[in-house]
Amino acid sequence: MSLKGIELQIAIPRTFDAGKITEQKQQQHQIDHGHAQTLNEKELLKSRETVMQSDKLAKTDPDSKSSQQEKESSPRNRQQREEEKKAMHPYKGSFVDFTG
Repeated sequence: MSLKGIELQIAIPRTFDAGKITEQKQQQHQIDHGHAQTLNEKELLKSRETVMQSDKLAKTDPDSKSSQQEKESSPRNRQQREEEKKAMHPYKGSFVDFTG
């Protein structure tokens, strides 16, 4: 396929334009990738610093024992629990909040 002089006058400038457009697209892709990476890093740091869920075993409430354990417990254990309830501070809580 041979090109005539008039076709070359149009084709050569357009190749420069096409090269500029492809370079801009590549740079935009790199910028988008870098932006996505920084957002991902921010989310990762945020997820490391926040508590997503707490364990049920981590609660320190002495009243949360099941009724089955109370039935099986001896009178001595009941007496100890009653003393613990009396020894609790009147206005200080028993839950520690670790959220940021």
